Amino acid sequence: MAIVTISRGTYSRGKDVAEKVAACMGYQCLSKERLLEIATEGKISEAKLAKALHDSPSLLDRFTSEVERNMHRIRRCFLLHAMRDNLVYHGLAGHFFLCGLPNVFKVRITANMELRIHEEIKRLDISEAEARRKLIQDDEERRKWGKRIYGSDTWDSRLYDMTIHIGQLSIDDAAGIICHAAQNEAFQTTPDVMRQMKDMLLATEIQIALEELLPHAVVTAADGHVTVQAERERPALNECKVEQIEQCVRSIMGVEEVCVLPGDRKEDGRINPFHNI
Repeated sequence: MAIVTISRGTYSRGKDVAEKVAACMGYQCLSKERLLEIATEGKISEAKLAKALHDSPSLLDRFTSEVERNMHRIRRCFLLHAMRDNLVYHGLAGHFFLCGLPNVFKVRITANMELRIHEEIKRLDISEAEARRKLIQDDEERRKWGKRIYGSDTWDSRLYDMTIHIGQLSIDDAAGIICHAAQNEAFQTTPDVMRQMKDMLLATEIQIALEELLPHAVVTAADGHVTVQAERERPALNECKVEQIEQCVRSIMGVEEVCVLPGDRKEDGRINPFHNI
């Protein structure tokens, strides 16, 4: 079976399409809002997680670890759901969280601005000019978020396997097209894909465990073999710090071997350590 991620702007009807696809295919449907509720785990407020998943990080945020910490928790929650397979997710970042996995069918839903303005006016009881301003602002914030976190514009069609415009095509039409395409052999989950997702989840668990000890660590995992790279670590790691890191990582279930590397990656302006997976 497959995982379907639906990226959409505000009032682009992506939520309606996602729910119809999930009902048609018998898949679980996960929204950004529900993901944030689950990801809080009683440790971080939903408001902070929502900010991490929507607002573009400020220049000041670049030098703190809070945004990264929040993204790690959201990613962990998303991966736990994805590993159940048969998932439709609608909201920002789904295609980024599972970047590189062949069983993910990535869809972008768009709609005419006039249709979106009409929906915004109905919801907020505001003028047409104010509705247009708010939608344009929201679109720009989402695009800046993608560029700052992952180095990609969320409007770039190359990020998706399919882009559908709601207008001439109805919500039912769009759902039917997606359901048909998602059954393609290319998007089926294989044992190798499940192994890759397990590796991603382990790497994320380790990043969360290292938040205090090595907040900007870049972690990769492959069949229990873990590599930890010290990102922006000043001063350089000493032997005692390396030993502490190794001890922390080995305490996590699934880890068989640990390799700690010095931080020699060049700064590229993106804050999320998963952008280059």
